[in-house]
Amino acid sequence: MKAKVKGVDLGGGSVGRLVARLALPAVAAQVINLLYNLVDRMYVGGIEGVGMDALAGLGVVFPITLIVSAFANLVGLGGAPLASIFLGEKKEEEAARVFNAGAVLLALFGVVLTAAVLIWCDDLVRLFGAPAASFAYGRDYLFIYAVGSLFVMFSLGLNPFISAQGYSFTSMATVAIGALLNIALDPLFIYVFGMGVKGAALATILSQGVSAVWAVSFFFRKKSAFRLEPRLFLPSPRVVGKILLLGLSPFIMTVTESAIQIVFNNNLTYWSQGNSDYTAALTAMLSANQMVCLPLNGLGTGVQPLVSYNYGSGDTARIVKTVKIVTVVALCGSTSVWLLSLLAPQVYGYIFSATPAVMELICRYTPFFMMGTVMFFAQMTLQNVFVALNQAGLSIFLACLRKVILLIPLCFILPHFFGAPGVFYSEGIADIVAGVITATTFFVMLPRILKKRRAYLELHAKADAASHI
Repeated sequence: MKAKVKGVDLGGGSVGRLVARLALPAVAAQVINLLYNLVDRMYVGGIEGVGMDALAGLGVVFPITLIVSAFANLVGLGGAPLASIFLGEKKEEEAARVFNAGAVLLALFGVVLTAAVLIWCDDLVRLFGAPAASFAYGRDYLFIYAVGSLFVMFSLGLNPFISAQGYSFTSMATVAIGALLNIALDPLFIYVFGMGVKGAALATILSQGVSAVWAVSFFFRKKSAFRLEPRLFLPSPRVVGKILLLGLSPFIMTVTESAIQIVFNNNLTYWSQGNSDYTAALTAMLSANQMVCLPLNGLGTGVQPLVSYNYGSGDTARIVKTVKIVTVVALCGSTSVWLLSLLAPQVYGYIFSATPAVMELICRYTPFFMMGTVMFFAQMTLQNVFVALNQAGLSIFLACLRKVILLIPLCFILPHFFGAPGVFYSEGIADIVAGVITATTFFVMLPRILKKRRAYLELHAKADAASHI
């Protein structure tokens, strides 16, 4: 008998079709999410007279918004694979406990983060390396964004639990609704109402609010395998620990993205002697980096339900087929953006209406900044497969490798030899080294992980058979 999750056949049928069904909407959602981030910057960069300073301000506070997202990922991307594994093991009650614990954690984190950012808003903008000319723009955006932190937590944190049930198109709609609304509201608030950067922030939180309502409402529908059940709202420490441990890897990946941007911004401000053109150019390059990171993350998280469910049920052959498909697709995607960045970096300058000075920096240093993105097929996609396989330890190490172990030290060391450009060089070098190590680790460890899982299930099957004799 084929195993199904609410009508989605994760345990049988064509692996290729399932990968397409699950991953394509997830990738599309991340591309839409990319537009979400880019549109704010594009419209802000086009504000007459102050566009580049305002763009630099958004670049400074973007790492703070990433921290909010990191806590949503800690719960959503830790809890959803765990719930999928329990569904594969036919432990529906355990899966329900994980979901409800996740919902409670998201609410708690949202309240605490909102209060913290509102209280220390100015201090955070200074700490994150805002040039003097960009400080006011960063502060105005962050204060309004903080008011909507709870919306961000629910829209991002609950969405993986929708994907975990196989409803990938519904999950995509959670992102698409907010992104399209943001695209519509941005020019209205920024230009028509003359709100500038404040308008961009207001458009963002209103859009996230609509996405949050959509995500929450899903769990009141009959087709959802998970329900918000008050009897399960007081989570056990054991369940919380499992969620946080498995979610620690995506949390680290996101929060270290924030940390490295703090290091980038502060080092550029110091080594360029406060020249905001360097910060504006960095913002454009980081946006280009997201062009490959987000879709590849979408591919990895999209196939997590398929991998986790079959890991729970012990069908390792389907896992191997899934890995082969996503590796080829991810490598093609990362190579495409890598070639664009090396051959036509000026494209990123045009997107953000860069001034001649900023355009010159983008054209000169983007090929160095992006030279390691070809290896993101491993760092982004295969890293998420490790999470789906419940490999918390390996995932945490690999999440720390690229940024904490390699990138941050390089970002401090190289400017002593190359000045401000050393900041840009550090990204490319770290990406290449970390990507090679991640790919090697994954393909060496995968057979061992699957062999261990088969042995575990066989042992438990024998024990169950013995208990019925």
